[in-house]
Amino acid sequence: MVMQKEWGQIRGSRIAGLLDLGTSKIVCMIVALPKAFRPGPPFDQARVIGIGHKASRGVKAGVIVDLDEAEHAVRATIAEAERMAGVELEEIYVSAACGRMRSRNFTAKARIDGAVVTAQDVTRLLTAGRRHAEQHARTLVHMNHVGFRLDGTPGLGDPRGMVASELAVDLHAVTADDAPIRNLIHVVERCYLSVAGLVAAPYASALAVTNEEDRRLGATVIDIGGGTTTLSIFADGQFVYTDAVPVGGNHISFDIARALNTPLAEAERIKALYGTLVGAQSDGHELISYSLSGEEEGGTYHTTKAKLAEIIRPRVNSMLALVGERIERGGFAAYAGDCVVLTGGASELVGMAEHASGLTGRKARVARPVALLGMPPGFSSPAFATVTGLIAAGAARGNEASAFDERDVTAQSYLGRVSQWLKSGF
Repeated sequence: MVMQKEWGQIRGSRIAGLLDLGTSKIVCMIVALPKAFRPGPPFDQARVIGIGHKASRGVKAGVIVDLDEAEHAVRATIAEAERMAGVELEEIYVSAACGRMRSRNFTAKARIDGAVVTAQDVTRLLTAGRRHAEQHARTLVHMNHVGFRLDGTPGLGDPRGMVASELAVDLHAVTADDAPIRNLIHVVERCYLSVAGLVAAPYASALAVTNEEDRRLGATVIDIGGGTTTLSIFADGQFVYTDAVPVGGNHISFDIARALNTPLAEAERIKALYGTLVGAQSDGHELISYSLSGEEEGGTYHTTKAKLAEIIRPRVNSMLALVGERIERGGFAAYAGDCVVLTGGASELVGMAEHASGLTGRKARVARPVALLGMPPGFSSPAFATVTGLIAAGAARGNEASAFDERDVTAQSYLGRVSQWLKSGF
């Protein structure tokens, strides 16, 4: 068995462990990347060598609510992926969607003493931006620079070596409440792993289901997970906004279970097999059989697809309305572009794209991540967008910063092993 420390090597490849700890499922993927792998999509160079998939336990709306239950589920998932890959991980990249995740956009400025911008000037500016983002008991999960300005002139890429008296950078930071993030890391470390880096889950899933052209023209990505629905907005190719609402596909299942008085497992089955948002003339006559809660085996009851659609539509309408409110509240409606990309397990409901398009007045499509080399059948679906996007987001070393570095955790003995992942600046 090969021990892997951060980006290890097997047969000339770099090995990465990726973990998506969601409300309804936990997925661990181990991938082999060539040494010359470039961050970001496409993922055609990545090869899956191990994957684990278990039902989630101890998690509610993306937040750890039971450490022991969550630890057992995470440990089993990672062990399954390690056995398949034939490696033993020591570090892993983890998606984060907990802690009331919010976006902040702000500008950091600095005087240039030597007239010529240096790498130290850029680092100083981004460090100041990081400190500004981490106020009020919030933890930085992601930070990217939207653009640099020299003496007020916008639209610059790399300012190093250019002459100016003032350097400014427009920054987008994603922050979360500190305690839920630390509990997420705590669960992973109880499995005898350290967290190599945290990735904002909405950002990861968005990278997996959009291309460079989508992001350049402007796109809104809505990931409908089990317990949460997240959104990401890209404008001019830059990640500029994210938010989350604590409602997801599980709530659709709860609605079905209540309306039909059927067990939750039966409601999940009905949703997966017959869930629809579009109507057809035959739906009023097409019967769906199910059992009642608490009744002995043998009793069979019936509803119709039309009735099922009437149960599902209000919840989907509510979720999309909440997402729209968050976009309006954030002030990014004008930057959202004309493209809505839907992903996540609940996006696979029949008619979801057409329904979302009608509600938002924008073109919408349901997107799945690309099928990776070695990916088992069935895993290239919208439900696995986040863990696939971790390949790109976890490998990024460019204009992004991650949540934790050593100064964040030296006061915590158990978490003190979490080290810096993405470096500020270039």
